Amino acid sequence: MAERIYFDNSATTPLDPRVTEAMLPFLGVTFGNPSSLHWAGREAKQAVDDARAQVAALCNANPSEIIFTASGTEADNLALIGVVEGQGWQDIHVITSAVEHPAILQTTRYLERHGIAVTYLPVMSDGIVEPEALRAALRPNTKLVSIMAANNVVGTLQPIGELAQIAHEHGALFHTDAVQAVGKIPLDVRAKQIDLLSLSAHKLNGPKGIGALFVRKGVALAPFVHGGGQERGLRSATENVAGIVALGRAAEIAHAEMSAEASRLVGLRDRIIETISATLSNAYLIGHRYRRLPGHVCLGLAGQEGEAIKLLLALDQAGIAISTGSACSANHASEPSYILLAMGFDPIRARGSLRVTLGRFNTDAEVDCFLQVLPRIVADLRPISTHLLAPA
Repeated sequence: MAERIYFDNSATTPLDPRVTEAMLPFLGVTFGNPSSLHWAGREAKQAVDDARAQVAALCNANPSEIIFTASGTEADNLALIGVVEGQGWQDIHVITSAVEHPAILQTTRYLERHGIAVTYLPVMSDGIVEPEALRAALRPNTKLVSIMAANNVVGTLQPIGELAQIAHEHGALFHTDAVQAVGKIPLDVRAKQIDLLSLSAHKLNGPKGIGALFVRKGVALAPFVHGGGQERGLRSATENVAGIVALGRAAEIAHAEMSAEASRLVGLRDRIIETISATLSNAYLIGHRYRRLPGHVCLGLAGQEGEAIKLLLALDQAGIAISTGSACSANHASEPSYILLAMGFDPIRARGSLRVTLGRFNTDAEVDCFLQVLPRIVADLRPISTHLLAPA
């Protein structure tokens, strides 16, 4: 077996040692409850305040606009349900896209069961929501538009600034699930006119179990966790201080290193795309060629889509970790991807994507190894049908 290589950073990222160092004191000697008035509480509260400022700086928000949650999923739920409940559940229309993460789609289905009208925008063949499709879907009672910043499966970046502007012209709020994008690409909530933005620490080399929601000042949001009134009353619960500190430090590192890191990852990503295109005649890229996350590659192998799970397992045997799509959908790996179906793929091809996602700790040598191993494994799979060619 080759040295173990982790190319599944869109599922989760390894903890940065600098983040571990920052959070360790808050798992031990600095243990206070931030709501306590004594010295132990004040130390914890100061740490939470510092982390809030670090997260705010990453997206050009005000620290008072950052609400800590237990996950990106919780942040998505708070954004959507919070807006609807904040406006009284009456005569409300919500717009999202057909390729959102389940954290959004399951929440909108919950809203539908409670009488809320939801429109699911289609996407083009590259996975992008067309701004004019949003404009055409708006109704007089549209109160919220939620479109992800970057797709978790295919890596495509959405034109969220333009989409937000269209929503605002109509008087609707704009939310983006930016869990995959935050820390990887610049996301300025002021410049892009974003009202609500969800993020998660474990996608930017922080720990699992901590996330945040940006809530622009003036946005009316109802809580759905009730209790002691922490987090401006929107998310009551004693704060996960160690997790919050870790998220703050992860945000600070991402903010400082984003430009150089994105440039490095684009180089590795493009080398994978170009080399595979040259060495595997049936390989094709899924999603937009350039409007994609820096380290994200989503591939198909024409005529061998049905072998994707075998390919993944063979790579795993070789010590290389990739995925066939979202980690949240791993229990349904044999089913067609709803994201690829929405992009116009037939059910056979929609089962066969390979997701290779690079991160902070991946190296040129690991990419070299992957590019040597992959063609050998593909050659050992079931031969492709001669009439099945890569899509144009």
